Amino acid sequence: MGFPVGYTEVFLPKLFLHTLSFLGFIRKLIFSLFHFLGLSDFLETDVSWSETQAQVPEYPPVSAVLIREILPVMKFGEAVCGGDAPESCAVCLYDFEVGEEIRRLTNCKHIFHRSCLDRWMDHDQKTCPLCRTPFVPDEMQDEFNQRLWAASGITDFYSEYGTVSGL
Repeated sequence: MGFPVGYTEVFLPKLFLHTLSFLGFIRKLIFSLFHFLGLSDFLETDVSWSETQAQVPEYPPVSAVLIREILPVMKFGEAVCGGDAPESCAVCLYDFEVGEEIRRLTNCKHIFHRSCLDRWMDHDQKTCPLCRTPFVPDEMQDEFNQRLWAASGITDFYSEYGTVSGL
C-alpha cells in the first residue's frame, strides 16, 4: 500500500489541471495583446502584499503619540556607551552610526532607530519589536491609562455618582 506514483491525479483530475493551465495561457495572451496595443493601463494588476503592508496610517493612534512622549530621543554615540550596545537596529537591520537619533526603551533597554520605532508604533504596536516587553513601564501604566482615557474624549461616560450615564 501507499501513495500511487501519480498521486496528484487522485486529488486534482487531469482535466481540471489542463483547464487551469489553459486559463493561465489565455490570461497571458490577453495581457500581451493589451500591452501590444498600448492598452495595458486598463488592466488591473495584482496588488502585492508588500505594497499594502507598507502603508502607514494617516493619523497615528493616540497611544503612539503618548508613548512617544514617554520614550526619550537621544543621539547614538553620546547616549549609548559600553560594550553591550548593539551594532544594528533590529527593525531595519542597518548599523547605528554616531549622531543618529535613537530611542532606548525604558523597560528592556533595547535600542532602535527613532524612525523605525515610530513606524512600529504607528501600527498601534505597544510592545518592543524584539522581546515584546511593553513600552510603558509598570510604574507609569496608571498615569498612561489616565492620559489615554482623557485623550479619547469620552469624559462624560461616568456620572459623578459612579454609575454609567444614560442607563
